Amino acid sequence: MSEKTVSLSRRRFLGGMLTSAAAGMIGPSLITGKAFAAETKAADLTGVTHWGAFRARVVDGKLTEVKPFEKDIFPSDMLMGIRDDLYSPARVRYPMVRLDWLKKRHNSDTTQRGDNRFVRVSWDQALDFFYEELERVQKTYGPAGLYAGHTGWKANGVYHNCIAAMQRAVGLHGTFVKKVGDYSTGAAQVILPRVVGSTEVYAQQTSWPLVMKNAKNIVFWGSDPIKNLQAGWSTPAHDVYGYYKQLKDMVGAGKIRAISIDPVVSDTQAYLGCEQISVNPQTDVPMMLGMAHTMYTEELYDEDFVYDYCEGFDKFVPYLTGESDGQPKTAEWASKICGVSADTIKSLARTCAKERTQFIGGWCVQRMHHGEQWAWMLVVLSAMTGQVGLPGGGFGFGWHYNGAGVPTRNYVKVPGFTGSAPNGKPKYNGDFGKFSKTIPVARFVDSMLEPGKTIDFNGRKVTLPAIKMAIFTGCNPFHHHQDRNRMIQGWQKLETAIAIDHHWTATCRFADIVLPATTSYERNDIDGFGNHSRRGILANRKIVEPLFEARNDIEIFADLCKRFGQEKTFTEGRNEMEWLEHLYTQAQKGAKDKGIKMPSFAEFWGGEGYFEFDKASEKLWVRHEAFRKEPELEALGTPSGLIEIYSEEIAKLGYEDCPAHPTWMEPVERSHGGAGSKKFPLHMQSCHPKDRIHSQLSGAKGLRESYEVAGREPVYMSPADAKARGIKNGDVVRVFNDRGQVLAGAVVSDRYKDGVIRIFEGAWYNPAEGGKIGTLCKNGDPNVLTRDLRSSKLAQATTAHTALVQVEKYTGPALKVTAFDGPEMVKA
Repeated sequence: MSEKTVSLSRRRFLGGMLTSAAAGMIGPSLITGKAFAAETKAADLTGVTHWGAFRARVVDGKLTEVKPFEKDIFPSDMLMGIRDDLYSPARVRYPMVRLDWLKKRHNSDTTQRGDNRFVRVSWDQALDFFYEELERVQKTYGPAGLYAGHTGWKANGVYHNCIAAMQRAVGLHGTFVKKVGDYSTGAAQVILPRVVGSTEVYAQQTSWPLVMKNAKNIVFWGSDPIKNLQAGWSTPAHDVYGYYKQLKDMVGAGKIRAISIDPVVSDTQAYLGCEQISVNPQTDVPMMLGMAHTMYTEELYDEDFVYDYCEGFDKFVPYLTGESDGQPKTAEWASKICGVSADTIKSLARTCAKERTQFIGGWCVQRMHHGEQWAWMLVVLSAMTGQVGLPGGGFGFGWHYNGAGVPTRNYVKVPGFTGSAPNGKPKYNGDFGKFSKTIPVARFVDSMLEPGKTIDFNGRKVTLPAIKMAIFTGCNPFHHHQDRNRMIQGWQKLETAIAIDHHWTATCRFADIVLPATTSYERNDIDGFGNHSRRGILANRKIVEPLFEARNDIEIFADLCKRFGQEKTFTEGRNEMEWLEHLYTQAQKGAKDKGIKMPSFAEFWGGEGYFEFDKASEKLWVRHEAFRKEPELEALGTPSGLIEIYSEEIAKLGYEDCPAHPTWMEPVERSHGGAGSKKFPLHMQSCHPKDRIHSQLSGAKGLRESYEVAGREPVYMSPADAKARGIKNGDVVRVFNDRGQVLAGAVVSDRYKDGVIRIFEGAWYNPAEGGKIGTLCKNGDPNVLTRDLRSSKLAQATTAHTALVQVEKYTGPALKVTAFDGPEMVKA
């Protein structure tokens, strides 16, 4: 099963899902760029997703056809998974309760969690259980015993926000433990405010027209926008791909030099036809230091910018030159670690210093042990060029997210349903005692296993609460978190776990109470079209009536609130359509203040269901330009108001794993000669997939079958690594280390550097023996193999990309993937 074979299989799937006219348009490449207006009929219903807007055709109450929204000329292939997602066998159909929990409640045998045996109950029974457990936990343990703070990529829509609904309802009952940070950018979002005064990672970037007009070089450092820009937090318009088409032409014509620094040939590199510098995994910081050393010793850096706009460069230089530790950070030194020749490092440093260079940083590189150092060092490199705040120069960490770089229009945003009710007061407002109210999200399993432990986090002490009950909605922590064995141990400490979802994810299988939620296709809502571009507002029409006994989250939590007399406070006395009109009208009022004329709600909803803001209002913009022009009036949010190359505040913290300036520190395990590489020589990447949104759409059979190999998640590896292990395309292989083992289907590809493999995150965990620690995962969940280790005391972030493994051809008994079959329904 080569990459070419996978692509052909994908085309056959897409062709079968679309009408013949549309099938020829979407194809396997996202960058086709064709309109769909001719395919649309007035009767088609609009829908919204994280991967794009669509039109739906319904016959006799069933979804029969999906087409991309005609305003999106670069639609994602993922739209073709919608019908299978809606009608998936993995749908949660009824309220269900784990067998032993039903018998013994909070005294159940928690080692049985994950065995997939559930009893069907009525909605009233399930919500009674839910409420009774809220009461018991608040009375017995107080708010420190309840965790309802986890979040994830909820379904689109401003009203049906499942996380807001859950936190509003649970918050009306009592206070609870919340999380801070996220898994996507955990290290970067903590270090960057201390370096440049803002989180940066989710921010709008310099407008693409200005980049292409002014940049001579674009460096994609661990970033793959072509793959990742398919998705957005609101509904993406995919306008950004038009700029990548232009960039491709400019790269081909030699007008812009594009370089991808990545051990893998990314989709972006393949599309643009740009250069690659194949760095050894986790060694980007030595390469950066080698570049900085070259700029400094050859006097290529912008001395005026460094001293006018930066703080602490003089304290960083002794480390760079080796004066402080005896090791000059030369290109030759860096080359031995990162695998890139010294000449290449020096050449790139000279190019970036002499010519306008836009650094585009991704997020995977900071999801490593000491990931803070990479983000910090990319800022330092850019600062040394003196180009921060110039069009086509400087750094950015959000280019692959939300269509960054597309100019923003004059717009208003439709407000959403919020996580706190106006004038609402909790029934229980207990004392957290010695425990902290908030925890770093990547340490929530630690709270289950080590309650009372005090950890350092970003300059403060956090005492981990003793979590006894956890509620999850619109998220799947059995995809988010690392080290399945440790997770299962933590889950066994919980007395009650509740999951609200529309698919039987592993989180549902490890829950005690599972409630069936609707998909966005089964309810009405409103969403923005275009994220950073703010192109318009879309109606999300209910396409079909809720399947089985699914209910939307607002209904679920309103019914829960009824049990303690807070239903009206929760709903504010409005039903679904009244809420949508209320939220739309709020936006309409804001639009009037901005000189934007919007149709009435009746006209919007009863008409096309789409309103577009004026394209003529787009404004070109340069990130950090205001700071560059007026460093005193537009100071950064750092203590000095400047870019902090050396941080006095971090120095005061005294964290041994996060010094006061960017520093190379060996990760706990590293391939290509690093720690642990003799036993487990392969570095495993587990980056964002290109065929789903994290674990969403895994239940869409046709889409899944277009990329899976041997009926399971693929693992990608180099020809040399495959040959050395006797592995061929299509083989089932065992990927393993001391933390666990998974089965996957081999795809041999010359796009992968020797010593590097990839299993995309989001594969559903499918243990051979449910709930058993150490069991084999049949479906290739990479987090069976990852390490649950902090990035540093500063960020306490995930280190999913610090993972070494070995691969061998699987010769054991045939094991069928059962992750998508739903639960075993039993009688009490």
